[in-house]
Amino acid sequence: MSSPGLPSYPEAALEWLVPAPLGDAKVLVLGRSSAPVIESLARTSAALFATDASRAGLRTLLHRAPRALPTVARADRLPFVPCAFDAVVVHQSLHTLDLDAVLPEIARVLVPGGRLAVSWTIRDDSVPWVRRLATLMRGVDPSAMTGDYGTDAVAALGASPHFTDVEHRGHRLWVPISRVDLMDMVANRFPSLEPERLSELLDAVGALYESSARPPTPLLLPYQVACWRATVDHSEFTSQLEPPTQSLRFSL
Repeated sequence: MSSPGLPSYPEAALEWLVPAPLGDAKVLVLGRSSAPVIESLARTSAALFATDASRAGLRTLLHRAPRALPTVARADRLPFVPCAFDAVVVHQSLHTLDLDAVLPEIARVLVPGGRLAVSWTIRDDSVPWVRRLATLMRGVDPSAMTGDYGTDAVAALGASPHFTDVEHRGHRLWVPISRVDLMDMVANRFPSLEPERLSELLDAVGALYESSARPPTPLLLPYQVACWRATVDHSEFTSQLEPPTQSLRFSL
């Protein structure tokens, strides 16, 4: 089920994920899916570096953070000197990466004590009215509202010799949604459903909305920003990593 536009990435999540003070931090943001995070980081004075494997993905990041320094590069071949960044941020895409190759590379470019910040924005189905909505939709399709967000990939982070002190925290987001928008979301989820059955489903969704909302306040669709942070451990590298002695150098 598609969702309405989400609000800005929570400031509390950003402050927990990225080392303070942000004003003195050099932060590498990996991948176009991290655009919501780099947009929030752009409101700080951190030195931002945007990286994606394609120029199109890089444009997505720069659209949100025009002052970020851009680099087209794969996450497993980062063209930066060792110990270049205080933090590396990956949002919504850790599970799409070859972590056996990527995690050592991220560790290499982090300063001693640097942090890998990982997050996903996921729907929170624990709220009663959302559970009732899921029951209605699964009456049509048992797989409805059962998406896999990819958070299981964090297990690889916990098992990596390059990172320690893996911590987890959730930050809630509430997205206002009107009766019409909720019904449109459900209808878009079932584009091939026969009209009579779709009409029955939408009637039930409308009734659910009316019984759950408190006019004029709309219902709030709940999400969680699930966050993990881990501290780099350089002890597994066979050669000693030396921080750059001058300003950060990088390749375009």
